[in-house]
Amino acid sequence: MSGTEKSKAHTEQAKGKAKETVGRVLGNERMTAEGRADQAKGNARHAKEDIKDTFRH
Repeated sequence: MSGTEKSKAHTEQAKGKAKETVGRVLGNERMTAEGRADQAKGNARHAKEDIKDTFRH
């Protein structure tokens, strides 16, 4: 398991969630969309690491 990559994924997900929330509060659709995109990147990175872990064992 690549702990650093999973940490990056969790950080990216949290950053995206915060950005989405701030965007919603401010009524900024672009920031909300960027937050969702950051979350999706974090989810993809996490899924990639899970797949790598599966094949490693």
